[in-house]
Amino acid sequence: MIDRLGGALRLCAASFGLFLATCAWQSAHAQRLPSAQELQRLAPNANLSALRLALTAYQCASQGDTGQLLTVIDYSKPSRDKRLWVFDLKAKRLLFEEWVTHGKNSGADVPTSFSNVPESYQSSLGLFSTGQTYHGRHGRSLRLEGLEPGFNDNSMSRAIVMHAAAYADPKVVPGLGRLGRSQGCPAVRPAIAGKLISTLQRGSYVFAYYPQKEWLKNSRFLSAQGCPLAEQTIASK
Repeated sequence: MIDRLGGALRLCAASFGLFLATCAWQSAHAQRLPSAQELQRLAPNANLSALRLALTAYQCASQGDTGQLLTVIDYSKPSRDKRLWVFDLKAKRLLFEEWVTHGKNSGADVPTSFSNVPESYQSSLGLFSTGQTYHGRHGRSLRLEGLEPGFNDNSMSRAIVMHAAAYADPKVVPGLGRLGRSQGCPAVRPAIAGKLISTLQRGSYVFAYYPQKEWLKNSRFLSAQGCPLAEQTIASK
């Protein structure tokens, strides 16, 4: 009886040890977020600083979950260049590299002014989450919910959405010297809008970047005060 009990205990101990070892292996091999350098290898024309900040904001908002998509818009680049990238962080793949517009009161080819104020017709900076789709005057559109108080949290009331627009097609660049401009929405060319919106509507984040000092200092996702992960994440990349 004692021998059988001892054998059972040894078997339980061995099984528990195997369980702990399996957990440790899974933890060590857990899916990690790609680095900014890895994303830049996928999108060589993307700004490394923008990618680094986008990953920091994503990590703060998602607590490191790699299951969602990350869209990066770099408004420091001219509108005639591709400046929107969609990354599948889990698969470490680039899904889209596209042109995107900015608000007509943000600037000409390169925007320099940004706002969260209704009727400003300017683009907003910071992290957004993708919301519901609807059919409006621009066809199927994707709502963007601003997550940063003071910088983009009026996006829903301002109707800041991703939508198709003929003026977002690079074919207009030779005549204008730039893309056309929106009332603050990140509009994309009609040929890609449907596929892009269908991809992003599954739930994802959109990060709109420009090196504006006030936003960089006070963003809830980029400052150590707003997100404890931010300081160590930026330092480690």
